[in-house]
Amino acid sequence: MVMTAAAESPVASPAVDPAAARALAAPLYLDRKLTTGEPFVEHADGIVAIVAPLRADADLLAAAYLFGTHDVLRDADDWLRARFGATVAELVANLRQLMRLSERTRPQGVDDAGGQAEALRKMLLAMCSDLRVVLLRLASRLQTLRWFAAQKRSDVEAFARETMALYAPLANRLGIWQLKWELEDLSFRFLEPETYKRVARWLEEKRVEREGFIAQAQTDVAALMKQAGIDAQISGRPKHIYSIWAKMQAKQLAFDELYDVRALRVIVETVAQCYQALSLIHERFAPIASEYDDYIARPKPNGYQSLHTVVADAGGRPLEIQIRTREMHDFAELGVAAHWRYKEGGRADKGARAEEERVAWLRQLLAWKQEVAAPDPRAAREERIYVLTPQGRVVELAAGSTPVDFAYHLHTELGHRCRGARVDGAIVQLNTPLTTGQTVEIIAAKTGGPSRDWLNVELGVLASSRARTKVRQWFNAQETAQALVAGRALIDKELARLGKTAVKLEDLAHRLGFAGVDELCVAATKEEFSLRSIEQALTVASAAPAEEPLAVTKAATAPAGKGKVLVVGVDSLLTSLARCCRPVPPDEIVGFVTRGKGVSIHRAGCSNAQALALRQLERVIEVAWGRAADAVYPVDVFVVASDRSGLLRDVSEVFAREKLNVIGVNTLSRRGDAQMQFTVEVGDAAALRRALAQIGEVPGVLSARRK
Repeated sequence: MVMTAAAESPVASPAVDPAAARALAAPLYLDRKLTTGEPFVEHADGIVAIVAPLRADADLLAAAYLFGTHDVLRDADDWLRARFGATVAELVANLRQLMRLSERTRPQGVDDAGGQAEALRKMLLAMCSDLRVVLLRLASRLQTLRWFAAQKRSDVEAFARETMALYAPLANRLGIWQLKWELEDLSFRFLEPETYKRVARWLEEKRVEREGFIAQAQTDVAALMKQAGIDAQISGRPKHIYSIWAKMQAKQLAFDELYDVRALRVIVETVAQCYQALSLIHERFAPIASEYDDYIARPKPNGYQSLHTVVADAGGRPLEIQIRTREMHDFAELGVAAHWRYKEGGRADKGARAEEERVAWLRQLLAWKQEVAAPDPRAAREERIYVLTPQGRVVELAAGSTPVDFAYHLHTELGHRCRGARVDGAIVQLNTPLTTGQTVEIIAAKTGGPSRDWLNVELGVLASSRARTKVRQWFNAQETAQALVAGRALIDKELARLGKTAVKLEDLAHRLGFAGVDELCVAATKEEFSLRSIEQALTVASAAPAEEPLAVTKAATAPAGKGKVLVVGVDSLLTSLARCCRPVPPDEIVGFVTRGKGVSIHRAGCSNAQALALRQLERVIEVAWGRAADAVYPVDVFVVASDRSGLLRDVSEVFAREKLNVIGVNTLSRRGDAQMQFTVEVGDAAALRRALAQIGEVPGVLSARRK
C-alpha cells in the first residue's frame, strides 16, 4: 500500500541524523518486503552494517535506511528533501534507479559472450555521478546475498551470475576488496555449491597444520622486525574460497601446490621500512625468485600498492608474505573509500575534501571506462546513453537519440515500421530524446515505411546519421522501383510504336551502352537519353552487313608479352578492350574476332560476349593477359552517395592515394542524392578493390561498385 505524506508539515533543512532516519522509515515499511522476500527493515539495517565501516557518513547512512521510501510514499522526493535535504533525496533516488535497473535486466540475463555484461557496466557507470551511490548499491547486493545464504535459498542463480559479471568487477575496480571477496564467495556458493564445499573442506582439513605453520612463521618474522627496530603488525592473511578456486583453475594447480594458502601480512610505518623488512625476510628464508612482485614501485591500475614475495622454510614449505604501510593496507582493504578517512581527519575545508574525493573517484572510474570503452574511435569522442529493451537488453546509443533511432538500431525493418513508442510505460512523441536507464518499447505497424518528415532536421525525429541513411535508402529504393516500372512502360510503348516488340531488352540495353535492363529503364524515366535513339539502335543493327569469320592461322606457340593481351596460338594479332565490360587483370577474359578491328576482349561473364557466342560460336577465341608491367586499363566506377559539399573532392582523394589516374568524371545530383561515374586507369583488379573499399568508408557514400 502506497501512503502519502502530504498531511505532515515539512521541516526546513534539518541536520541529518541516521538514527532519526531509521525511526521514521521503520513505521512506513511495516510488513513491506522486497521482491526477494526480504523485509525492508532488515535490508536497510544490513546495508548500514556493511557501509558504516567503510564510511561513517550521515547522509550515506540515512539514505541506506530510507532506500525504500519511494515504494511506500507517493510524494517521497518532496518528503525526503523536507526532512533530510537534497543530498539524501538524490542518493535515495539514484539508488532506487540502480536497483530498478537490476530488476529490469535480470530476465535478459548477463552474457559476457554476447556483450551484455560490458553494456551493463557502461550503463551503470553512466548512471553513477556520486561514488556513494555505488557503495550503497554494492552493499545492497551483498546484503541480498547474505539474506539468501541465511535462508538457505538455492534458486538464486540469476542473482549470483549478475553479481559475478557486474557488481564484483565494480568492487574490484574501486579496490573495495572487503566487498569484492564476499560478493564472489557468496555467488560462487550459489553457482557451484559442490565445488564451493570441496574447497572449503580442503581448507578445513589443512587448517590445524596451516595455523601451526603460520603461527611459527609469524613468531620468526616478528623477531626479525624487533631486532631491526621496525614497529610492525604481523598477521595471517585470510583466504577466500573463490580466489583459491580461480587460481587453481587459471594455473592448473592442485590445492597443495598453491603458494598463498599459507600467507602472512606485514604492516609497517614507511615505504623504506617495507624494503628493509623484505631484505630481512629474504635473509632469513629462501626466496622463490619467480614469485616476487613490487606493486609499490609499479602500482596496479586501481592504485593497489604492496610488496609480494614467496619464501620457503627449512622444510621447503612455501609461505606468501605481503609487506605494506598502514595507508597502503587501508587502501587495499577499502579502495577509494580509504581516502575518505584521511581527509576527514585533516584540516582541509569541506569543499576541498569533496573535490579531492571526486578526483580519486574519477581516476578509478577512468581506468574502468577505458577497459570497457567501445573500439570505435568516434564513440570515444561523443557522449553515450544506455537504454533497455522491454526484455532487459542494454542498447548503447549516441546522446540525444530518439525512439526512432532506437528502433533502427535494433532492426532496419522495425525502424521503417515504427509508429509510436512507450518510455518507461508512458506514450511519448517520436522526437523525445532518450536518457540513460529508460526502458523503450516500440509500437510498430505490420507494414509500411518511414515518413519523409523524419528527415526534417528541425523536427528532431532522427539524431543518428546511420538512421537517416537508412531512411534515405528506403525512399531511394522506392523511387528506383517506381522508375523501373515507369521506364519499362516508356520503352515498351516505343517498341510497340516501332513494331519491334520481339526485341530482347537485354540486347537493346547493351546496344545503347547500358549494363542491363534496369539501368536502361531508370535512364528512360530520368530522360537521360532520347527514346528516338532506340529506333536508331535497331536500325543500325538491322542494316549492318553480316560479318565473315576471320581466318586465324594457328602458330606453334603464343608470343611472349608483345602486348597487354595475348591471343593464344596467334602471332601479333590486334586486340581491343570491350567498352561494355572493361576487363582488367586478373579478370577471366574471352576474345571475339571482329572484321577490321582484330579481337575484341570481354570479361568471361559479360552478357554481350555470351550473346555473341550463342549466335557465332566460331568467332570466340581463347585469350590471356600479357606480361606488360606498366600496362593500365580503363575501368568505370559508379558511386551513389548523399550529396554534400566536398563529396567529389573526398572521393577523388581516394583515387589519388591509390595512384589511380582519373580520365573521366560524370556527376548527377537529384533530391539530395549524388550519382557519380569515374573512369579510372588501373593496373589490376586488386588496386580497384582497394579503392572501392576506401570509397565505401567516405562519409555519406551509400555504395561504390565497378560498373
